[in-house]
Parts: sequence; structure tokens; C-alpha cells
Amino acid sequence: MSDLRSSHRHMANAIRALAMDAVEAANSGHPGMPMGMADAATALFARHLKFDPAAPRWADRDRFVLSAGHGSMLIYALLHLTGYDSPTIADIRNFRQMGSPCAGHPENFELAGVETTTGPLGQGLATAVGMAMAERHLNAVYGDDLVDHRTWVIAGDGCLMEGISQEAIGLAGHLKLGRLNVLWDDNRISIDGPTSLSTSEDMAKRFDAAGWHVIACDGMDFDAVDAALAIAKADPRPSLIACRTTIGFGAPTKAGTSGSHGSPLGAKEIEGARAALGWTAAPFDVPADIAADWQAVGACGAAVRADWEARLAASPQAEQFTARMAGTITAAATDALQAHVAGLIAAPQTIATRKASEIALAAINSMAPILIGGSADLTGSNNTKTKDQAAFTAENYAGRYIYYGIREFGMAAAMNGLALHGGCVPYGGTFLVFSDYMRNAIRMSALQRTRVIYVLTHDSIGLGEDGPTHQPVEHLLSLRAIPNLAVYRPADAVETAECWALALADEARPSVLALSRQNLRQLRLTAGANLSARGAYRLKAAGAARRVVILATGSEVEIALAAADLLEAAGTGVDVVSMPSWEAFDAQPAAYRADILPADALIVSVEAGVTMGWQRYTGSNGLNLGVDTFGASAPIAALYDHFGLTPVKIAASITARL
Repeated sequence: MSDLRSSHRHMANAIRALAMDAVEAANSGHPGMPMGMADAATALFARHLKFDPAAPRWADRDRFVLSAGHGSMLIYALLHLTGYDSPTIADIRNFRQMGSPCAGHPENFELAGVETTTGPLGQGLATAVGMAMAERHLNAVYGDDLVDHRTWVIAGDGCLMEGISQEAIGLAGHLKLGRLNVLWDDNRISIDGPTSLSTSEDMAKRFDAAGWHVIACDGMDFDAVDAALAIAKADPRPSLIACRTTIGFGAPTKAGTSGSHGSPLGAKEIEGARAALGWTAAPFDVPADIAADWQAVGACGAAVRADWEARLAASPQAEQFTARMAGTITAAATDALQAHVAGLIAAPQTIATRKASEIALAAINSMAPILIGGSADLTGSNNTKTKDQAAFTAENYAGRYIYYGIREFGMAAAMNGLALHGGCVPYGGTFLVFSDYMRNAIRMSALQRTRVIYVLTHDSIGLGEDGPTHQPVEHLLSLRAIPNLAVYRPADAVETAECWALALADEARPSVLALSRQNLRQLRLTAGANLSARGAYRLKAAGAARRVVILATGSEVEIALAAADLLEAAGTGVDVVSMPSWEAFDAQPAAYRADILPADALIVSVEAGVTMGWQRYTGSNGLNLGVDTFGASAPIAALYDHFGLTPVKIAASITARL
């Protein structure tokens, strides 16, 4: 960059101008953060970030995460200026408008240069930890020739106030993720005003205590930031680069105040800012010399990428690496899972579905190195680790099992990062009730279309004596309410294997496997197609003339079959339908759904959770049996009897309704 036609400050001012103009045109947005971090971002992109706009999905590119996603115009300006195909200047003119890829917060499915959707503060940082973990793991497997890049984050005060940030920095420090570098936009302003209103912690000491390298610099000085980033890169620890900045830099009355944080500056303020910055170009116009300098920055990565592509072409691991980065589940793993199901049919098992999940994983894990497991300190309860998995540690990044500690939210966000990086299909376990801790990260999995698998065990009052604090009742419904999230609640070992097959095959959607603590009898005893793929299927057809259809999930399917036997003995014909997935059933043809849920029968739902939502299948005249209060501390048998979910009580409720 020694032959610049303009100065670094002029290059940064192009970011400031585009941010001001776009927010003003939209009459909505956050101009202050891009204006404050423009110099630091210029130093990062011009001197340190490894990227090529011509190949935005190049596997060995550096990952850049704008954790402070409200400042989205920063990344939109950078992508446009450095030569990405999108966003165009027309897209930026339409910032925050319907149809523009320049959404209010960056969305990974809209723009190739956006690595992860950010907005909920702190999650970008936590997701970046997962990306850094993926880089180290793949480096350990494939070596420096194919995997040798960094993860860069711009985070704001809000990101570091959010609790998830502590989970993230603690995990990153423990794992010594030295390829992770976080630029903290230390502007000391939040929406309410100065951050001194709400916090007085020493951020440097906080990161230092977590095992990070910390360096401070003048975030408004290109050379100072450049030097700090070079020092950070040389340190073996993850680094926090504290960039002291002025929010809304250049704005005559709003710079350094919350007035520039989340509102358009206004025409008069922008006029003053242009004068202060020496920016005379028309709105959305970037002078040719400045544009050329930015294009030159974008062109720097082409030669680096070409060298990498040559190494890949010459590597004996090229085919395997390419398939892994494409997310391919090996045919051997698929075959192993099918063989596992055949083995269950030959030798039925009465086991908890959490144990059935472990056995399914044991069948496929050695055949699917792309799978990266883990648990939030509940490995022995979630049954998520198989014998072939070594721990992922600072001493062994080749390991494929992550001990996340008691960091459910951080685990979920890190799994998003592992998936978004490529080359990893992560799964992680905790109790279903603790999905509340990580709900927003699960939502972000669904929004970003990541293949992340949540193994959520102890899925009902069936966990017993731990009581209502640990017994999920509203959680299944809550998770089913999230768009683009597949929620599976298998009834036995066969359905569990089938649900694993579906989750692994679903490349653009996360999945939840809700699994039992208690043992369940194997109900599927004949070989055939993956019936769970239909979402719901007739497990037992009525013997007598059909008057009732019982819909049940998970541990209640076995109970529903016993209740049906009692009703059949009394002359009432009953179908029993196992419904492991609402989402899959809703996707079936209307004729299939009508056959499973006939209009001339009483439809009864049975699930050990809240009954809300089941009416969409049972109709207003149906019967919904479940748990519409918090649970209780008692043995399993006493709990199911108390809540009316025994064969005798279910049969009595149906008879009374008939």
C-alpha cells in the first residue's frame, strides 16, 4: 500500500461518508460505530486481513466477524469498496429497505462477505470462537499448507457487557486460540449514554484473567492500529486490541455522544461532518483515487489465494479436504447408520433414547470425521461422547470432542461458528430445560441456516426427582415455534437413529433431538423406510372400527399403545400415531396428513409437556393430554400417575370424551 493515491484517513472517510449517507437515506440505522471504527477497520483490511473478493468462499480466507452488528454499514462499505460483487452502490442506497441485501444487521445468507449474521450483541464474538476452533482443528488435520488463517472480530461495549461474552472469552482463553483477535471499539458510549452509567469494570484485567493477550491503541490512528494488530498476531494467545475511538467521529455536535449511536445524524450534522472531514463528494459518491486505493486493497489477496489453490491441487488430501469443506457426510457413515438400524431390528433394545443416541453416534462417528461433538458439562448424562473421540484441547486440536464447561449459551454460539466456518458439523448436549439459556443462539442457528445438532436430554417429567426446576414442560412448544428449526422427539432406538439420519442430511437447518432419561421399549420391529421422515406415521392400526387416533411423541408413544390396548379390549378401535416431528409432518402432502388424521375420528394428543399447540392437529373438538403446570419432585411412576399420563388414566379420559 506504499503507492496510495490518497491517505489512509481519506480511505476511512469513504466508510464514514457511506455510513452517514445510507443511514440518512433510510432514516434509520447506526452511523456512529462505523464512523468511529473506520480507521481501525481500514488498518485491518489494508494490512492484515487475508481475503479475496473474487473468491469470497475461499476456504483459507481469514474470517471477519462484525459482532457489533448494529454498525452494519461498516461491513457493507468495506465489502463494496474492496470489490465484492455485492453490495453494489444501489444496494447501499437502499440500505434497510425491502429487497436490499444491506439489511439492518448483517445477514450471512444475503452477502457472501458476511461470515455470520450478527445483531444480538455478544453472539458474534462467541460465534467467532467457534470459527477459531474450527480453524485450529482443521489445521491439525490437514496442516499449514491447506489451513492457516485467522479470525478477526470487531466488538463493541455492548458485546462485552453481554453475559455470553464471558463464556466465549473464558473458553477461548482456556483453549489458547491464538488465531483469534478481537478489536474492541472502546468508544464508551451506549444507547443510554456514557457506559459509566452502567459499568465500571476493568476490561483489560477481565481478558487478562481469562488468559488473553491485551494491547491498547489509539483507534483513530491507522499506524497505531496497524502496529497493535501486528503485535497481536505475533502473540500465541487470543488477543484483545482495545481501540480507543470516538463514536460518530467528524460529526460536529454528536461525535462522542449517544446522539450518533442509533439515529440518522440529520442533514445539518452531515453537512458539518463533511466539512470537518474534508469530504466534498456528493452523497454515495467515492472519489476515483480513493476508490482505486480500496480496489487495490481488495486485489492483494488474489496472489495469496492462487498460491493456496496450487498447494491444494498438489495435495494428496485435496479431494478429502474439498469434500469436507463442502459439508459432505461420507457414504460410509450413512451405511453405518443403516447397518445400525438393521442391528436394532434383529436385536431390539429397551434403552433410554439418550443412550440410543450414543449408540447411533458410536456407529457413525468413526466414519464421519466431520462430526465434532461436545457437551456443556453433562457428557455422562447426555451420552454425547463416543469411544473414538479424543478431547479437543489446547494440546490436541485434532480432538473431536469439546468440553464446553457450564456454558450453554456460549456452546450454542460456538457451534454456529464451527458450522459457518465449514468443515465441521457440530453437535452439543445439555438438558432440554437448559435450552432456555441458549435459545437466542438456537434461533440464530435457524436464521443462519446452519447444520447444528442440539442433543437435549432429560426431556420431560420423566427425569423424576430433580423436580420442576429441571423438568421441561413448555420447552418443546417453545422450540417448535422457531422457524426453520427441526425438532425431533423419538420414541425408541429406531426412531432415534432415523432422527439422527435426518438431522445429518439437513444441510440448511439446525435440529433438536429431545431425548429421554428413562428407558423406553423398542416399538419398531420390522425393517423398512425411514418412517420418521414423514413426521408422523401410523404405528398401530385400529383393530375394531376406528373411533380414535392417539397422537403421541417420545416416551408417551409406549404409553399410548398400552392405552389403545385397553380401549380395544373394550371394543373401541384406536390408531396410534407416533409423531417425532411436527415440522416434517406439516411438509407432507395433504392426502397423507388427512389419512393419518381422519376427520371422522376423535384425535387425542399425548405428550408430557404443555398441551398448547396440539390443537392444530386434534382440532377444537379433540382431546389434549399433557402437563400444563410445572412438574414436581417425585419418582417417575408417581409423576406420570399424578399428571394422568398412564395407560389406565388415558383410556379413561378418552372413554369419558367419547
